[in-house]
Amino acid sequence: MKPYYLLAVLPFIAILGGAAFVNKVEPYVLGLPFFLFWIILWSVLCSIIMFTIYQLDPLNKGSEED
Repeated sequence: MKPYYLLAVLPFIAILGGAAFVNKVEPYVLGLPFFLFWIILWSVLCSIIMFTIYQLDPLNKGSEED
């Protein structure tokens, strides 16, 4: 297993493991309760992390032939 595949574990740990620590209504961030902001933040970060893994994977760097 490639070491950069471990990046895919970060959103899992942050959303499920962090939920117990950030399960608060206050403070409000961008007008949202903190827990809702946390979930939205990690949804966006998950997409960025998956894109980074895709870019780092050498299997995706092959030439496209039609």
